[in-house]
Amino acid sequence: MLDFNKLSFWEKETYTNHTDYLIIGSGIVGLSTALSLKERFPTKKVTVLERGYLPSGASTKNAGFACIGSPSEIMDDIKNGDPAAVFETVKKRWDGLKNLRNLLGDSNIGYENNGAFELFNETNEAVFESCKSELPFLNSELQKITGISNIFQVSNETCSQSGFKGFSKAILHKGEGQIDTGKMMQSLLSKAQTQGVNILNGIEAQQIENHSLITNYGEISFGQLAICTNGFANKMLPDEDVMPARAQVLITKPIQDLKFKGIYHFDRGYFYFRNVGDRVLFGGGRNLDFKNEESAEIENTNRIIDHLKLELETKILPSTSFEIDYTWAGIMGIGKKKSPLIKSLGNNVFCGVRLGGMGIAIGTLVGKELSELMIQNH
Repeated sequence: MLDFNKLSFWEKETYTNHTDYLIIGSGIVGLSTALSLKERFPTKKVTVLERGYLPSGASTKNAGFACIGSPSEIMDDIKNGDPAAVFETVKKRWDGLKNLRNLLGDSNIGYENNGAFELFNETNEAVFESCKSELPFLNSELQKITGISNIFQVSNETCSQSGFKGFSKAILHKGEGQIDTGKMMQSLLSKAQTQGVNILNGIEAQQIENHSLITNYGEISFGQLAICTNGFANKMLPDEDVMPARAQVLITKPIQDLKFKGIYHFDRGYFYFRNVGDRVLFGGGRNLDFKNEESAEIENTNRIIDHLKLELETKILPSTSFEIDYTWAGIMGIGKKKSPLIKSLGNNVFCGVRLGGMGIAIGTLVGKELSELMIQNH
């Protein structure tokens, strides 16, 4: 690829000369930010930079869970924080999912509402009983947010009906669903391009100098800059509370007469699985090696992948033969706080990062809030 200084006049004018709004990262947040800015200012030049030939973070590598929070997660957060703040976070996730669905349309993101199930084994039945006792309270609070009555329901029969082994208790979440993340990103990219957003792939941001971004192919000047690289953000934001968290994922080949549909998780959400058509996608296990999974390297960890295979064989598909089709890893952005980091960094530089594994739920809202912050500080 040519350096910027070797491009033609037309190429420079169209793509690399001064841009009003320059965005690093073409994931959910980056593209949502670009769309919001372009819809507000149609004649402004909005450019998105992506270092990979595809979005390189979690946006196209996640499990496709349209989640807002399980009973145990919500109760644990309440125990360790302000209940009002916890339910405000749940509301943001719910509003974010509605925004995503309205923005792109259910068919364009492959949305299915097959429900979500939190599974419990014998060692954490006490957690189940605690959650069960709080269901009236949780259902009351979530009905205010979602409008769905009795959104949480005990569903122990799910364990036997689905053929699981080792799980005896389950709680259904009626408000959660699943999407096709590939379709979602394809639709988001198409919408951004239709609105006139420039998207340049293979461009890696290196450093910021005054009102210019230095990249691997040269310099781009900007009016305002947004960093939307989530799990990779600490490279450019070393002083902020955001760090990478790697997630391991595998998917089976198609399984005849698969017994379950929907999304499932257990062990405080560190393990999660779902059907993808007649395949099973299974991911997680970061809690097996927190330190080494604090990595931005998109590589599989054999120890965790082997553990996922064993859990799949012994607990999820104990009576079903299956083959693993392939494995991959994705990088999330996490921090000490669960809330996203949407911030002005000064000198017309901003960031929208730290989605905490909830990018599908809150990504479009983070982009919208980030764009509003940029406009306010113009």
